[in-house]
Amino acid sequence: MPAAYPSLTRALAEALVDVLWFIEGCEDEQMDPDDAVKVLEGVAHVVSKLSREQQNEFLDLLGAMAVEEADPSRRAFLEQFPDGFGVIEDAV
Repeated sequence: MPAAYPSLTRALAEALVDVLWFIEGCEDEQMDPDDAVKVLEGVAHVVSKLSREQQNEFLDLLGAMAVEEADPSRRAFLEQFPDGFGVIEDAV
């Protein structure tokens, strides 16, 4: 049976985006806004600490995911991810 993802990195990036996409779309009744902000800031902190090489790899993955995404709002989320979560586009 072939793997669903070409790499562990791609699988983890997909999972991270899924979680963040969910949190971004939550209403206040679904998730406490303060908790949501803590999670989003935590992810931004981790992503901002990646090496330049890791940031470039992550940007490449996000770009590929955006190209493959059929949902326009999720595609926009993927395209805005670098600015919103601390991945510097200049690093590419």
